[in-house]
Amino acid sequence: MENYSASLNNVFHALADPTRRSVIARLGSGSASIKELAEPFGLGLPSFLKHIKVLENSGLIASEKVGRVRTCKLKRANLIAAQKWFDEQRAGWESRYDNLDNLLITLKGEEDEN
Repeated sequence: MENYSASLNNVFHALADPTRRSVIARLGSGSASIKELAEPFGLGLPSFLKHIKVLENSGLIASEKVGRVRTCKLKRANLIAAQKWFDEQRAGWESRYDNLDNLLITLKGEEDEN
């Protein structure tokens, strides 16, 4: 199995919070200002900016300031890395289930012979 870096750990840490997951989901439909992103949560701007910082540190989003407006956009590379990790986990478990199914079929066949 591939050795995953600290960046993947940061991605899972960032996605562990429902507010940050909502921000990622919103940015999936396009860039947005910090003010637009913060609006649905009823958080003070300093508290919300902590969430933005975690998302930026994880490499899930990038922000750019133009004048007085800071706009965020989604960066998909680390989401793709997380998806790859999940796919590898799923493949491992599917293989285990297939082996278990085969064992049960074999045992059932031996039981029927007796």
